[in-house]
Amino acid sequence: MKTIEGEAIPLEILLVEDIPGDVRLTRESLCRGKRSIHLHVATDGVEAMAFLRHEDAQVCAPRPDLILLDLNLPRMDGHEVLAQIKGDESLNTIPTIILTTSDAKADIVKSYQLHANCYLTKPVQLDAFERLVAGINHFWLSEVTLPPPSQPG
Repeated sequence: MKTIEGEAIPLEILLVEDIPGDVRLTRESLCRGKRSIHLHVATDGVEAMAFLRHEDAQVCAPRPDLILLDLNLPRMDGHEVLAQIKGDESLNTIPTIILTTSDAKADIVKSYQLHANCYLTKPVQLDAFERLVAGINHFWLSEVTLPPPSQPG
């Protein structure tokens, strides 16, 4: 848990998702957890990489503690984003969870080949989606020790 002088500070999460309803559901489900979070949303892969690389209007963007990444995105798909994240020494330690509607074997295999930390398929039912995000919240935000930011080499 990140702290400043013993006080827990919010976790920074980047959600890369282009469907507004899924953004809303994810936000609501994450906010029900025990940890305080700041959820940042990128609606396509280009915007996500600008956020992560502090480009353009994102120059003051925080480094995320966790990335939730959809595969089906406009302008740059999730696999391309994942490849860039995991190929960048300053970003590759950020846990990146694929959260997508695809249950295609090829997408799953490719995601793990690109070093995704986890692959989750979004359920169609609302209550099942909320349970899935609650599970992410419990495991990744409460149980897992997240890596510190990379130090310049």
